[in-house]
Amino acid sequence: MARVSIKVNGKDEACEIKPRTLLVEFLRDHLGLTGTHVGCDTTQCGCCIVLIDGKAVNSCTMLAVQANGADVTTIEGLADGGKLHPMQAAFREHHALQCGFCTPGFIMSALELVAKKKNPTEADIRYGLLGNMCRCTGYENIIKAVKAGAEAMARVG
Repeated sequence: MARVSIKVNGKDEACEIKPRTLLVEFLRDHLGLTGTHVGCDTTQCGCCIVLIDGKAVNSCTMLAVQANGADVTTIEGLADGGKLHPMQAAFREHHALQCGFCTPGFIMSALELVAKKKNPTEADIRYGLLGNMCRCTGYENIIKAVKAGAEAMARVG
């Protein structure tokens, strides 16, 4: 067994886990944070993306022990009480989802993109979302949502 201490969504979490436990398993099975999804197990779909110290990372191929001491943000950590994060609200307003399975990964990738580039172009957004796949909808509304989310985030600071 290995002991991990990870700050998840602002809360310190510590527990004993098997050393081979994936970060996505730690989040879902040990902490009950099921917004992070497993779609492919091979880092190709982006459904499992979380932010680790602000960087978008595929949690399905990262061991939880590798995140020891890190600050992890999942989709559950974005809303403030009942108020959606501006990026989440933009996805809703621009109909950038259908089944919603891939949406958390897209949002987390978009947040890393916007942290690096406050006013991303369409080309920036397309490039920034390359690691994410949606099987239900077209990408046009996702791109519009990321642009609108970035603009909303700039307004609130």
